[in-house]
Amino acid sequence: MILAITIGLAQLSLVQGKPNNAVCREIEAQLPGKVSYPSSTIFKDSLSSYYSGQEEELVPECIFSPQNALDVSRFIKVVTKDTDSGTRIPFAIRSGGHAVFSGAANIHDGITVDLRGLDSVHLSEDKTIASIGGGAVWHNVYPKLVPHNLTVMGGRVSGVGVGGFLTGGGINFLSRKHGWACDDVVSYEIVLANGDIVEATGDLNSDLWLALKGGSNNFGVVTRFDLKTRPLSRLWGGDIIWGYSQAVLDAQAHAFSNFMKPQNFDDAASLFVALIHQKPDQKSDGFFAVGNVIFYTKEIADPPIYQPFTSISSPLQSRLRLTNTSDLIWDQAGTLPPHAKRSLNMVYSFRNPDSRVYKEIFRIWEHGAKSLDQVDGLLLMLLIQPHPVSTGQNSLGLPPGQKDLVLAVITVAYSHTKDDAIVRAAIQGIIDQQEEVLQNEGVYIPWKYLNYADNLAQDPIASYGEDVKKWLRAVSVKFDPKGVFQSGVPGGFKLFGTNEAETKPGSVRDEL
Repeated sequence: MILAITIGLAQLSLVQGKPNNAVCREIEAQLPGKVSYPSSTIFKDSLSSYYSGQEEELVPECIFSPQNALDVSRFIKVVTKDTDSGTRIPFAIRSGGHAVFSGAANIHDGITVDLRGLDSVHLSEDKTIASIGGGAVWHNVYPKLVPHNLTVMGGRVSGVGVGGFLTGGGINFLSRKHGWACDDVVSYEIVLANGDIVEATGDLNSDLWLALKGGSNNFGVVTRFDLKTRPLSRLWGGDIIWGYSQAVLDAQAHAFSNFMKPQNFDDAASLFVALIHQKPDQKSDGFFAVGNVIFYTKEIADPPIYQPFTSISSPLQSRLRLTNTSDLIWDQAGTLPPHAKRSLNMVYSFRNPDSRVYKEIFRIWEHGAKSLDQVDGLLLMLLIQPHPVSTGQNSLGLPPGQKDLVLAVITVAYSHTKDDAIVRAAIQGIIDQQEEVLQNEGVYIPWKYLNYADNLAQDPIASYGEDVKKWLRAVSVKFDPKGVFQSGVPGGFKLFGTNEAETKPGSVRDEL
C-alpha cells in the first residue's frame, strides 16, 4: 500500500504546467467574491503587502481569500478533485507573508490562498485559551489581550503572521520559561488534503497535533490555533544602539557569554545581540553599529542581569522602558528591513562558548560585511539570541531543558536582482567560516530554525534528526496519502524531495 502511494506521489510530482483559468473560475463560481485576478485592486494590494521583493514579484493566476474553514475546505476539494488522474493544481498558503524567500507563501502561475481574512481572536470564558485565526498577525492579536493583562506565545516583531510562525516553532518573550511558541498550542483546526475539517489535540489526532509543532505547511491548512494564555501586564525592554568599536564588541562578547551560562539563567530574560552594517548606495560611506534588543517579562525596571549590557558606555540610542507587549513589538518593526526588494536569511545553532569565540564570530562577520560594500541598498545584520528552553512538546527534535543553546541568523536586504549571486556567496562564506570555528571548538550543533532558514542552502526539517523526519513523513502519509501538500504546495520546506520518490522508489515510505 505504502509503495503504491510512493509511486503515485512520484508520478504526481512530474505533472507540470500552470492551472488554467477555468479552475479559478470554478472556485469563483462556488465561492463568489473570494477570488481576485491580476487586474484587480485586491490582487495588487495583496502582492504589495509581502515582506520581501522575492515574494511580491511572483504573480499567481488568481488569489483566493477565504473567510472561514469551510471556504478552505471547498477550495481544497476543487483543486484536488482530479489528483487521481495526475492533474496537479499548485497553490501556496499565505498567513502573514513575512518569510523572505521566493515561494514561501506565494506562487507564480498557481493559486495563492490568502488566509488574512481568518483573523479572529476569541478568549475562552475562563480566559485560559485564546483562539486565533490562521491568517492573523501578531500585532493585531496582542491589543485584544492586553486589556485582560494576558498574552500568548506569539511573535516579537510587527507584521509576523500567526500561521507560519507557529507551524515553524516560534520564539517569544516568554520562551526561556515556557519553551517554543508552538509548545503552547493546545488545539489546531486544520483542513486536510481531502477537504475534511478536523481538530488536532493532545488526545484527538495527537500525532498530527505534534507534527504541526515544527512540521510547517506539510499536513494541511491550519485555520485556527488555540493557545494557552499567559498572565502578563507589563514587561521591561526595548533596544539600545552603540557606535561600532572593538571595546563595544568585546563588552558584548563577554556579557552574552556570561548571560548564557546555565548558572546565570533567568527565565524572565531574553535578548538579541545585533551587529549592523548599512550602506544605502555607492555615494554614501555607510556605517556599522552594535545593538541589543532586550526583553524582561517581570515588571522590574533595569533588572541586574542586564547590567553588563546596559552599562556599556555612550549608547547612541536607548528605548528601554516598562510597557505592554503590544507597544513593545512596534519598536521592532524596523529591526528587520520591511518590504526589502531582495532579502536573504541563513541560520545556525551552537552551545554557548566563551567570549573569545564570540569575538571571532564578530570578526568574520565584519570582514564579510565589508566585502559587500559594492551592493546597493545593503543592510546586513548578524543577530545572536538564546534558544527557547524547549519543553519537548513539539516535533523540533531538540532535547528539553537545555539552557545554553544559541541561535544565530544573518539577514541581509539589498536592492537589485543582479547582486543575488554575490550576496548569497558572501553570506554562505561568512556562515561557513563561523560554523568551522564553532566545530573546531566542539560547540556547533547542526540544528536549523525553520523560520529563519534559507530554502536553497538549508534543510531545517532534516536537522531535526533522521528519526523525527521519518516520523513526520509517516504522519504525512497518514493524513495526506496522495501527497497534496508535498507536490501541490511546492513552497516551503518539504518532507519529501521533488524527485525523491521517483529516484528511490519505495525506499522512503516502505520503511515507515
